Amino acid sequence: MSNDQWRKSSYSDGGGDCIEVADGQFTDLVPVRDSKDPSGPVLAFPTASFAAFVASIKAGAFA
Repeated sequence: MSNDQWRKSSYSDGGGDCIEVADGQFTDLVPVRDSKDPSGPVLAFPTASFAAFVASIKAGAFA
């Protein structure tokens, strides 16, 4: 994957503690990486699981 396929959250504050996702690249997986280490490891989560995780964050489950 090239670097132009990755994006940070629009809520990222630029403090360096961010993840990037390459959504839309696969139908069944969401690749995630540390924005500080773009050549480092990539974790891939099932799309449904990642969507549930994001929905939980938006609902305040981890506040």
